[in-house]
Amino acid sequence: MAEQFIILIVEPEWDPATATQEDWAAAMAAHEAFAKAVAAAGARILDGDALMPPRTSTRITPASSGGEPVLTDGPFPEVKEVVSGYYKLEVADRDQALALAAQCPTGGYVEVTPVMPTS
Repeated sequence: MAEQFIILIVEPEWDPATATQEDWAAAMAAHEAFAKAVAAAGARILDGDALMPPRTSTRITPASSGGEPVLTDGPFPEVKEVVSGYYKLEVADRDQALALAAQCPTGGYVEVTPVMPTS
């Protein structure tokens, strides 16, 4: 039975506005090669996206003791690395998820987490 895993792509914070066309082309080529490797392994990419930088994010601290939630706009000064994107894969097993995640393009590292079955 197939299993699902999330690959979080964690990289140093960067500004996409500073990327050149060549930078984008190289990044897209690397991710296309990853997609081909996933397909060649008989696995599937179910979802995935690049994420905007933390300056566009909002942190929400839930309400407590009857108060209001606290919303804090990014950037967040303590952040040195950010989740810059993710993939959701359907694979045969954990070993295949790890082998494929090791091929995911990143300037940092990836974290691999199984999706909890809820049905």
